[in-house]
Amino acid sequence: MSTEHQKYSTDNQASAIRKYAEQRGYKIVRTYADEGKSGLNIGGRLGLQNLLSDVEAGRADFHALLVYDVSRWGRFQDPDEAASYELRCRRAGVQVHYCAEQFENDGSIGSSIIKTVKRAMAGEYSRELSVKVFAGQANLIRLGYRQGGPAGFGLRRMLVDQEGREKGLLGHGEHKSITTDRVILVPGPTHEVDIVREVYRQFVEGGRSEWEIANDLNARDVVTDLGRPWSRGAVHQLLINEKYIGNNVWARTSCKLKANHVRNDPAEWVRADGAFAGIVEAEQFKAAQAIIRQRSARLTDEEMLGALSQILARNGCLSGLIIDETEDSPSSSSFRTRFGSLLRAYTLVGFTPDHDYRYLETNRKLRSMHPGIMEAVMAGIEGAGGSVVRDPITDLMTINNEFTASLVIVRCFQTSAGSLRWKVRLDTKLKPNITVAVRMDSNNEHPLDYYLLPRLDMRDAIFRLAEFNGLSFDAYRFDTLDAFYQMAARAQFRRAA
Repeated sequence: MSTEHQKYSTDNQASAIRKYAEQRGYKIVRTYADEGKSGLNIGGRLGLQNLLSDVEAGRADFHALLVYDVSRWGRFQDPDEAASYELRCRRAGVQVHYCAEQFENDGSIGSSIIKTVKRAMAGEYSRELSVKVFAGQANLIRLGYRQGGPAGFGLRRMLVDQEGREKGLLGHGEHKSITTDRVILVPGPTHEVDIVREVYRQFVEGGRSEWEIANDLNARDVVTDLGRPWSRGAVHQLLINEKYIGNNVWARTSCKLKANHVRNDPAEWVRADGAFAGIVEAEQFKAAQAIIRQRSARLTDEEMLGALSQILARNGCLSGLIIDETEDSPSSSSFRTRFGSLLRAYTLVGFTPDHDYRYLETNRKLRSMHPGIMEAVMAGIEGAGGSVVRDPITDLMTINNEFTASLVIVRCFQTSAGSLRWKVRLDTKLKPNITVAVRMDSNNEHPLDYYLLPRLDMRDAIFRLAEFNGLSFDAYRFDTLDAFYQMAARAQFRRAA
């Protein structure tokens, strides 16, 4: 279980399992539990890990495993993962029973179908909850409320009620306790605000580097908001964070559903400008950003890569923080701007990070393909005799002044089990009548097929496609876009008659 106060509390599960055991004549000899743990992946699930280890190592002193219901294996995004754990138990001679389900886990076709559906529903529950939580947090950001994280040097977190009335400052480690309360940022103590402004003056007007400013602050025994000495990176973060001019910016990075931590494109950031009282003038902030950009603009690509190679040689690895802490080197954002991504810069100097971030390059490649595919689709519509107008900002197509359509390119990815999947995101803001989903092949080089998804039939904003999806989705699948072009075709009345 992941949280308290729910039907899946371990006490409630244990009670149902005891009742099931009594009815079937089983004696419970061992219990495995993961209390307060997320079911999105097996990491941190020591109870489940120990269970599988005992079963497969022959240490199990039991021949049946009683599980509350199908979802207790986990709410994995790949339903095959839950199935694999049950299979591992069965192969070791341990039969799995589901105590709260309305079917017998006897290996029949009916039970197999129900389990597959319930595993998918378990994963879908987490996905839907993630979407709702993200949307709720994004809405609060746009309203000007802070969502987690320390305030930062020179700022403080203020607790306000639902009417916006201030209730008091929150200290380090303190959180709001009332659901309707919110948190905003306010200027901190005067001496901290003065130091922030001084840092900007020294950097913009005095021409001092981040290291020089950090050394000066440390010489004066000034510590950061976390009580630590100043470093180049700490000063650099103070100089590039928009919260100091009052902007509320969120979702620069994301880690949804326990997946890899990713850095989002600036276009995907959620922001509310002027949400707080700024403590730095906007013009001075812009001047600081211009200086930071100019430092790398003077260097050639070879010089920047040479500097990055030296950082790698000194540290043995690379990261955004390591780069920002290095004196006389462009910032990590400069490398990202010059080479398209940090990953590409890493590759050019021969460094491979522990995590696989190749999907970022794939996403960038697919974004570059979008204009060409869009032009081909518009040409196909016009070739069929239809008319199409594309919104230059949103790319929404209005066809024959009758219906709208949007085009999305869907990246192919491989699950841990080796299956191919495609995640489709529908535009819930523009609400096109039809979404043309271009499903890419396994190498993300060429379109595999096309899905024509009418808004009236789509209940979810985000969903995943497998290689075969049944009539629920594959009824909308086409090998070419000829069917879509025919929707835009025009004919003379006499001929139509």
